[in-house]
Amino acid sequence: MKSLSKILLFILFLLPIGASANEINSGDTAWLLTSTALVLMMTIPGLFLFYGGLVRKKNVLSTFMHSFSAAAVISIVWVLIGYSFAFDSSQGSQFIGSVGHFALQGITGAVNGTIPDYLFVAFQGTFAIITVALITGAIAERAKFSAYIAFAILWSILIYSPLCYWVWGGGWIGGMGALDFAGGTVVHLSSGTAALVAAIMYGKRRSKSNTPHNVPFVVAGAALLWVGWFGFNAGSALGANSDAALAFINTNTAAAAAVIGWIIAEATTRGVPTVVGAASGAIAGLVAITPAAGFVDPVSSIFIGLVAGILCCSACSLKNKFNYDDTLDVVGIHGVGGLWGCIATGIFASAAYQFDGLIMVQIKSALATFVFVGIGTFIILYIVNLLFGLRVDEEAESKGLDLSEHSESAYTE
Repeated sequence: MKSLSKILLFILFLLPIGASANEINSGDTAWLLTSTALVLMMTIPGLFLFYGGLVRKKNVLSTFMHSFSAAAVISIVWVLIGYSFAFDSSQGSQFIGSVGHFALQGITGAVNGTIPDYLFVAFQGTFAIITVALITGAIAERAKFSAYIAFAILWSILIYSPLCYWVWGGGWIGGMGALDFAGGTVVHLSSGTAALVAAIMYGKRRSKSNTPHNVPFVVAGAALLWVGWFGFNAGSALGANSDAALAFINTNTAAAAAVIGWIIAEATTRGVPTVVGAASGAIAGLVAITPAAGFVDPVSSIFIGLVAGILCCSACSLKNKFNYDDTLDVVGIHGVGGLWGCIATGIFASAAYQFDGLIMVQIKSALATFVFVGIGTFIILYIVNLLFGLRVDEEAESKGLDLSEHSESAYTE
């Protein structure tokens, strides 16, 4: 009996050795399914609550609609062509993927590491969704809905997918050694840059107000974003493994440190910390740790988050100094936070990766993102403006976009 037990144990010991490297792992798959749902939750309802609470009550539904429609439209665009442009490296291009995976051709039953390829497509699709939705914070309360949809489709295909390919799909930024664990350049710096261009091209709101109409919405949205970000960052390990665990703790630690940083900055400059400021600080920390999440230690994440809270709090005043109307501070939080996170990754990860030139590589990747996204966004918005007009007229803006664009009202008198 003892001999039989030894034989069985020996066989069980040998089984993992013979397992295929491309065999689907149920634990990894379960974690990525969960992460995909968490990232989608970041947009609907996390982002639309966060943004919706910050605008005036006559524009809350239109702000919700920006995120909700992004989830619908970009999901289709991603399946048809976006994923192929972002991840099909079969032609060996350094700049954009091919059309070999148009409408997801060629991946039926395929495996990406230890997860089904379809799951990788879905996971990455949620990143494409939230990146477009983030930009809308800069144009809230004046954007024409038809123009926004046209912009979202074109920007996702022509800007997001190529940039995604440059960093993660086999393109030149990843090829030169730049590190971006979960989207510091691809998601946050790109959306912040696009938001800056859009804010300038849309022009200022006619009746500017920075008073949030529903602070509980803002805090609830920030809380959902904080929780969902574990899927965003830890899910980018593409498995239930040690990288995911590191990204998980770094994500939480940086967010916590950034809340403290923002509170300190706000208390110093305004005399009191605000609830909206604390919620914004959490987002700033989450943005900054995104590119570094799987590459730095938890103590470094504290420093990254603390600086992000202070830096982004100060950066949100730039719109007043430079006279552009970034309605919901996308530039100050995602643009500046994404830039800091990209550089901070180079500072704190260079020793671990024994790459002395990493900081310069990170700066080059950030500059390339800024130039490409800035010029591309300008061209797309210029064309959309010729075809549709970017913003509603004065009467519609005064009435509120909920009524003028959607014939609905969030609140009854």
